[in-house]
Amino acid sequence: MLTLVGAVGTAYPDLHRKAPAGQFAPQAEPAEEPQSLLPDEPSSTLGTNAGIVNLFAMSPGLSQLRANREKTVNNPPLPLAEIDRFDWRQAGHRYFSYNLLLRQKFGGRRVHKVSLDAGFTCPNVDGTVAIGGCTFCDNRSFSPSRRVKRQDILSQLEDGMKRLRHRYEGLDQFIAYFQPATNTYAPALRLREFYEAALSHPQVVGLAIGTRPDCVPEDVLDLLTELAGRTYLSVEYGLQTMHDRSLDWMNRGHHHDATIDAARRSRGRGFEICAHVMLGLPGESHADMLATAREVARLQFDAVKIHNLYAVKNTPLAEQVARGEVQLLLRDEYIAALVDFLELLPPNVVVERISGDAPPDYFVGPAWCLDKPGVLRALHAEMERRDTWQGKGYRS
Repeated sequence: MLTLVGAVGTAYPDLHRKAPAGQFAPQAEPAEEPQSLLPDEPSSTLGTNAGIVNLFAMSPGLSQLRANREKTVNNPPLPLAEIDRFDWRQAGHRYFSYNLLLRQKFGGRRVHKVSLDAGFTCPNVDGTVAIGGCTFCDNRSFSPSRRVKRQDILSQLEDGMKRLRHRYEGLDQFIAYFQPATNTYAPALRLREFYEAALSHPQVVGLAIGTRPDCVPEDVLDLLTELAGRTYLSVEYGLQTMHDRSLDWMNRGHHHDATIDAARRSRGRGFEICAHVMLGLPGESHADMLATAREVARLQFDAVKIHNLYAVKNTPLAEQVARGEVQLLLRDEYIAALVDFLELLPPNVVVERISGDAPPDYFVGPAWCLDKPGVLRALHAEMERRDTWQGKGYRS
């Protein structure tokens, strides 16, 4: 069986071409244009440079996927801006959590993400803007789909759904989450194949796509806009921080102006725009972190994922921590910064994450990250002690 993978560095060697200083390499088209799988096409195959992959042969019982998908295509969830968001404070909450949004969007039913690996790389890994990747990053440490042998998209979905159903009885709605690396870092035709493959599963009710702000050319944004017209779509940009000196330290290969540009061009296209933010970066003061919070608000992100800087093995950051060059935040320090950060966010911004960790086999520290329930309790206790809430300090 052919495996549908997205090894950009192999399939599209032009993407490895080093860009001149201050410029980004153009998105190259494939040598052989793949067959796109359009929503109204009867075909059940996806084209790849290696040949044709029959989606319905990949997993038993998938021959009726297209018919089943019509229910979701014809009745997509409301766009984020059209949801009548209830008063989460009146309901007793101190911030607008992702769980609240999903239950509101999908009729009160539990929805979970399934991590998918399309095999992409990043432009600061392959030499386009830098080499070596982000200082803190090992994709295997935060993405379950990178810790196993890569399968085709539908097989990954089936395996992920099976694991989640084992934990949550009756679970039947899922968001396909293209998580590791840069999931818009390929020509739009190639990207469509992966996204359509995920959406063809009858129990997928939306997409989440993790990417970088310097990897969303107009044709890719147009594709995302089309998809958002028929399904829930969240595009997650790695903002990390608004401070260029910190972006240089982490070897991102772009500055904050790329995020400003991506946010501007993404607004009003019907999909949710989410910012990833890290607190506790070396050299950043408390005021620097709060400046990033104000920038998230100014750029009108719909959602935010926040976590502290933590170290995983086999990364430059782990070496810096071992040499004593970087100090990681204590839990009390992080909670104080997190609460201050939340106070500056608009009350309609969805808080998708408030902490991060990694499997013990990959993890270096700080140790308190591994106690996620403890972090959540500490956050709630501090917000209650201060009698504060998301948006308390926000000024439009």
